[in-house]
Amino acid sequence: MDILAEQLRAFPIMALFLCLGLGYGIGKFRVGKFELGGIAGTLLVAVFVGQIGGITLSTDVQNVFFSLFIFMVGYNGGPQFFAALNRSALTKLLAAFMMTAWGLFFVIAVARMAGLDKGLAAGLAAGGLTQSAIIGTAGNAIDLLGLAADEAEKLKTNIAVGYSVTYIFGSIGPILAVSVIPIILRCDLRQEAIKLASKLSGGGRKLEEGEFLPMNRFEARAYQVTADAQLAGQSVKAIEERYGGDLIVEKLMQNGIPVEPEPETVVGAGDVIVVSGLVASLTSFEDTASGEIGEYPPELVVVEERRNVIITNRKLTGKTLAELRAALTADQRRGVHISKITRMGHGVPVLHNTELHAGDEISIVGHKDDLNRVAKLAGYVPPSASATNFIALGIGVAIGYLIGEISFVIAGTKVALGSGLGCLVTGLIIGYLRIRRPKIGGINHGAANFLQSFGLAVFVGVVGLNAGKPALEAIQQYGITLLLLGVVVTLMPMIVQFTINYFILGIKNPVEACAVVTGSRSGNPGFATLLEKTGNATPTPAFTMTYAVANIFLTLWGPLVVAFVP
Repeated sequence: MDILAEQLRAFPIMALFLCLGLGYGIGKFRVGKFELGGIAGTLLVAVFVGQIGGITLSTDVQNVFFSLFIFMVGYNGGPQFFAALNRSALTKLLAAFMMTAWGLFFVIAVARMAGLDKGLAAGLAAGGLTQSAIIGTAGNAIDLLGLAADEAEKLKTNIAVGYSVTYIFGSIGPILAVSVIPIILRCDLRQEAIKLASKLSGGGRKLEEGEFLPMNRFEARAYQVTADAQLAGQSVKAIEERYGGDLIVEKLMQNGIPVEPEPETVVGAGDVIVVSGLVASLTSFEDTASGEIGEYPPELVVVEERRNVIITNRKLTGKTLAELRAALTADQRRGVHISKITRMGHGVPVLHNTELHAGDEISIVGHKDDLNRVAKLAGYVPPSASATNFIALGIGVAIGYLIGEISFVIAGTKVALGSGLGCLVTGLIIGYLRIRRPKIGGINHGAANFLQSFGLAVFVGVVGLNAGKPALEAIQQYGITLLLLGVVVTLMPMIVQFTINYFILGIKNPVEACAVVTGSRSGNPGFATLLEKTGNATPTPAFTMTYAVANIFLTLWGPLVVAFVP
């Protein structure tokens, strides 16, 4: 054991990565619906390993990685955050902002009543409201107070303490809300989700396990045209027009010879025709052709492409898929189908009444030429896995540090924005600009998510290791008090805001009510539970909208907690 301790002291970077690995391993263990998560796991392991003493990492390491994390929070959330600022979403946005404001109010109130210092109060906010970014923004604010080095370090250690003690129940709180709200509203959440899906799909029923939504499923099939088939003697153009663009003629074989299907080409008896499109259309088409054939020559093999496109066209944002279909001609939408919509990393149901937002990533299926046409109309194709615009990343973080120097006085205390909030602001701006000007700030989605997750993990790992023994002593001293205060901070904002949402803001649909509560609390575990209870993706739009708002404003509250707590 002594040998291991010496190695960890000699190579603190090794200790950091050990904490990351063990922390994420512990974070995967589940107790019922609760999963600790890698970030909280890393912090707890780092505090434990820090008991060895003598493991010290430069604060520059934690500052660099926190800057990357917070910049990517803004970058990833910018498109959705600004896209959500529209009149139709105003009620949900207001609900999300009010939830974060209630969270700030209860943190400051209970911290003042309990006599907590600035560090413990900030940790209470970070854990009780499950917003890990507060650890960094509050820490930045403490650095700017001009305190003695040892006093500032003690306060920052206490942030980690408050977070460690209150995070677990902070994560459980939204899970409880998702379970209790349906009981209060006396409803079956699963049935309500089915009704909502039916409403969003324009009246179509929600299919059960083993079934599928035709809008999400595409195929190509070959049919033998018989003499009595309805389509015998019709042109390719007439056949496609009959199905309104949901089906196209891909290949044609006449007298055993492959023929390129031109619009005026006539399909005759004995021909083999290959068509592609929505499964529902193909099922209907079979009645007009004759029987489907299982094997056909290699010349008739159809190759299509799946491509992701980021929505940037302002004429498309805010429109439902049904409205979009009605606005486009059959030629404009010919041969292209939407198979998937992703918003802030979450899948959104592809239904008739699903709205498109700026920054949505849609997956489209079709031929290369058709996809090129639609991609140009809708937005831009995101960069490949190897393409990241380091100009945007580097300059964005640098300007973020300059913005962080802006200061003002609150309650007699000078408060600077800090590098954390500065990088958040530049991340938001660049993330938003990339949907307006695709060549600005192109950072691969996977790379952005990695930097966000890894940056925060390294940051909390360094915080935990540097906190060391003082953190454990503070946990022993304040543990029970902090735990109870954390319960108050976690539950009260949800109780108060749910009441306001239902009786004043009119958010009464149980699925949306639960989604708004979990999103406004940035409660990912609660959202996962909600998806399990609903059995479909109907909560996703309301969750992502409110989640974006909560992430931004909860992060902003770090310096305010430091300013308003004595």
